[in-house]
Amino acid sequence: PQGSEEAKAFVTAFLKRSMPKMKDDAIQDMLTRKAVVLEHYCSKKKKGKRKKTKGFTAKQRRELRLFEIEPEQRRYALFLPLHELWKQYIRDLCYGLKPDAQPQMVQSKLLKADLHGAIVTVTKSKCPSYVGITGIILQEMKHVFKIITKEDKLKVVPKLNNVFSLEIDGFISYIYGSKFQLRASERSVKKFKLKGTIDL
Repeated sequence: PQGSEEAKAFVTAFLKRSMPKMKDDAIQDMLTRKAVVLEHYCSKKKKGKRKKTKGFTAKQRRELRLFEIEPEQRRYALFLPLHELWKQYIRDLCYGLKPDAQPQMVQSKLLKADLHGAIVTVTKSKCPSYVGITGIILQEMKHVFKIITKEDKLKVVPKLNNVFSLEIDGFISYIYGSKFQLRASERSVKKFKLKGTIDL
């Protein structure tokens, strides 16, 4: 029973073992309260701060020449397998590019697709020297395409004021570079307007 002397003695002994630093008077004072909180705290594990891995700055990337293609690697034949991979990627993206595929659907997919490996041709340009350049896109940056031609020459073609044509399985798409000045990663989430003013 609750009021028995044995129960009181047990509780007192238990509290003395649990809180050895407390005096008897303090223990008796705690027993007069409704709740007894034992002085036992779990030691909290300190969470170590994760160190953020810092990447290279734009200046460091230029100094290290990370994105430059070496002259001995500027060969058109070397990148033909990349073009074949790109064609397979586009076919999978556009559900096989069947003859009954809707052109608008294919066009919207191509606008957001990765163009590394695509064969493009400059069809219109405010600078006549760019017209007719055909090759595989090796690098796409925000404002330029780096294209390797069949003559194994690396051409840097600005997107601004140029129109590019892209052909795959008989489907020809035109890219207006002035409206296309985005990085590949940014373009994949951008919403393109179906209608609008189109100029060079």
